[in-house]
Amino acid sequence: MAAVATATATQAAPAHRVPNRPNLVSVGTIVWLASELMFFAALFAVYFTLRSVNGDEVFKANAGHLNVPLSAVNTIILVSSSFPCQFGVFAAERHQVSRTGSILNFRRYGMREWYAWAFVLGAVFIALQVYEYSSLVKDGHPISENAWTSAFYLATGFHGLHVTGGLFAFLMVLGRTYKARRFSHDQEVAAIVVSYYWHFVDVVWIGLFSVIYLIK
Repeated sequence: MAAVATATATQAAPAHRVPNRPNLVSVGTIVWLASELMFFAALFAVYFTLRSVNGDEVFKANAGHLNVPLSAVNTIILVSSSFPCQFGVFAAERHQVSRTGSILNFRRYGMREWYAWAFVLGAVFIALQVYEYSSLVKDGHPISENAWTSAFYLATGFHGLHVTGGLFAFLMVLGRTYKARRFSHDQEVAAIVVSYYWHFVDVVWIGLFSVIYLIK
């Protein structure tokens, strides 16, 4: 009997311990963001190259057309959106999809409420950026005016497209929570990788704002 029990236990036990592998979606997202970082690094290189070729004085004179206070407020809005985004991740990790209390009780917010806040802040950022573009064009500074306007619209425009993509990602994650009957592990992973992307575009904008708006 002891021999039979030992043999049964040996057959039931796995021959090798299964390692804890990282999630492939998360790894793939990080690799993709690394390629996006190289893309924005190339945009920074284009900006500094055009500045060195055309001279600092030209860029300083054109940078005077920018509405720095408005852009500073817009930067605060975008960077602050990372906080509700991260709180949404915490809620997703504990599988709390929606709030469990009053809408004024932030401590009871779920992933939906936090991600909705992040979406609204990101949408405000895009709206203010469109307003800034329209003001510059109205004042006679289109993208084809000179090297500085080309570099400015190219760098900030591509970033704006990335922010818009993040807004669509928020909507997709939120839509899945309403479509699915229960909050699954796949939805949790989706919420986490969207937060990776959102934090990435926030950090990139801090670099763009510092280089284009602050460094004279």
